[in-house]
Amino acid sequence: MATASVPTQTPQSPLAAVPRKQFVRLTLWPLVAATFFMVSGGTYGTEDIVHGAGYGKAILILLLTPVLWALPTAFMIGELSSALPFEGGYYAWVRRAMGNFWGFQEAWLSLVASIFDMAIYPTLFVTYLTRMFPWFAENHRGIVVGVVVVAVCALMNIAGVRVVSTTSLWLFFALSSPFLLIVLLAPFKYGALVHAVTRPTTSTVDILGGVLIAMWNYMGWDNASTIATEVERPQRTYPRAMLVAVVIVSLTYIVPVAAMWMTGLHASAWETGSWSDIAGMVGGPLLRVGLVLGGMVSAFGMFNALVMSYSRLPLAMAQDGMLPSVFGKVHPRTRAPWVAIVVLAFCWALCLGLGFERLVTIDILLYGASLSLEFLALIFLRIREPELGRPFRVPGGMFGAVAIGIAPVLLLGFAVVRGEHESVLGMSSFAFGMILIGAGVVAYGINRLLKPEGWVPPEGSTQSAA
Repeated sequence: MATASVPTQTPQSPLAAVPRKQFVRLTLWPLVAATFFMVSGGTYGTEDIVHGAGYGKAILILLLTPVLWALPTAFMIGELSSALPFEGGYYAWVRRAMGNFWGFQEAWLSLVASIFDMAIYPTLFVTYLTRMFPWFAENHRGIVVGVVVVAVCALMNIAGVRVVSTTSLWLFFALSSPFLLIVLLAPFKYGALVHAVTRPTTSTVDILGGVLIAMWNYMGWDNASTIATEVERPQRTYPRAMLVAVVIVSLTYIVPVAAMWMTGLHASAWETGSWSDIAGMVGGPLLRVGLVLGGMVSAFGMFNALVMSYSRLPLAMAQDGMLPSVFGKVHPRTRAPWVAIVVLAFCWALCLGLGFERLVTIDILLYGASLSLEFLALIFLRIREPELGRPFRVPGGMFGAVAIGIAPVLLLGFAVVRGEHESVLGMSSFAFGMILIGAGVVAYGINRLLKPEGWVPPEGSTQSAA
């Protein structure tokens, strides 16, 4: 299929025309905190890795995955975000390097994947809430709470990136405190839980499934790139934030698991959600309550940070004339894309009652397709625009730019093969994912049929778009 001609210039975001003093930009640590929640949300989600692989292999998986999967991605994002700190991040990179068609596909893959991700976080919030207050599980109260979570996060995002990122920073400390206590108390329980009686687990995850879950826990680094125009000195801040965040996320996974290994608790006792029970064994009922509250913090923080990321895609596409100009409207004071935030929040709220399971293989397939386009954009831009200013560069010249994408793509191939053995709606999850990917081509075709010359972008400034 033919692609649109490659744009020689990416339109400058209207935000760039606004004097710096009119709105606050993110500095290093707020960006690290926001990235942490876009990627991780804390130690939760590592339980099945231990169940499937055992302690030693689980720690090895959690050590190797960031080296082979997260670190190459962080290097790629560091170069592209420093060279092209535009609204929409990875969408803008792919569009600049490969044309409108592929830019549209990049945004489509991310937004479709968000359906599987974003609907689950308010549900997880309610799940942890009902562990303390079962009353919320009755009738449709859980759905109401989920809608409230969506609405609160939407309002916080309309209030601006500074509110979201500062909240993420405090939520990180609140979330990490119970796990820090587990790490400090575990040595005093050395070998004490060898014969601990635990309830039977239902997890069927094996070691290969553990690798997939580790990949899922380490993906999403590019989400932070979509807010580049709202970051202070992005050419310098992004590379540093990515590397710092990789280290912090890795430590939050590895250290608590290693601490529990000392207690002798059998790996078969682990399954999704068991961190609260484990906390009770180590520190008693109060620490168990702390872990449950931490689960609510994790779900809220991840949803809140990801709203900030995803909402910039429709904004950037509207600025480029690839979506109706209404999506380019921003709040006159905070510069937040309030129309995109409201529309996306409404769509995610509609999905709360559908009972989506976390389809890890589909998530990885869709995310992997978009990530592959980003690695290709890195190479294409090295070839087509060798003189483009790159304050941070992937080391090793062209060989380095190609080489850093090899390990992530190989891991994605492994995820695709694994996905052929899981069923969704009567078909393999791979086939289901390919249908979703193909739908992006259809959506682009319909968009071109409706507006062959593109939608009219907002006129010139944020004032006219507001």
